[in-house]
Amino acid sequence: MKQSEGLEAVKIARKAIELWVKEKKKFQPDKYPQPFREKRGVFVTLHTYPGKELRGCIGFPEPVYPLIKALVDAATEATEDPRFLPLAEKELNKIIVEVSILTKPELIKVKKPREYPKNIRIGKDGLIVRKGPFSGLLLPQVATEYGFNPEEFLSQTCLKAGLSPGDWLSDETKIYRFQSLVFSEKEPGVSQKQ
Repeated sequence: MKQSEGLEAVKIARKAIELWVKEKKKFQPDKYPQPFREKRGVFVTLHTYPGKELRGCIGFPEPVYPLIKALVDAATEATEDPRFLPLAEKELNKIIVEVSILTKPELIKVKKPREYPKNIRIGKDGLIVRKGPFSGLLLPQVATEYGFNPEEFLSQTCLKAGLSPGDWLSDETKIYRFQSLVFSEKEPGVSQKQ
């Protein structure tokens, strides 16, 4: 994806958020670049400005929808992330919108679970942990933001899935990795590539 298309994704996410918060209407963009028709995984993250605290994050890890639909749906749903109160109109100029466009998750194949850490590139790979009905995902930027090493990143992804931190060592646990292109506003309404 070109930088201009990534910045367009951020603008579309911002419009979707504003229209939903102000009018409870889904944004229906009539013009967008060709790559937005391709099926892609995407996450929309909202951070407070200037504090950069998490305010909402919702997405689709698997490429099941065209990017334009996944982007608008994720942006709209991020305003009502169940971990937080719904985003209020007065907060719109106090949030930064970040869009992560994902590659298709790939299963990390190892002979023994202890080999997982050497197959994870901090700052490049995001993780999905699945065990039975439990599943959790952390974006690549989470590991660098918190200074996680590969073992900590695996443990934190397990916790996100509702598992115990050491469940990545279980033979029943499946670990997937993916990469993402991250585009963000520099300040509310002003986009830049990260």
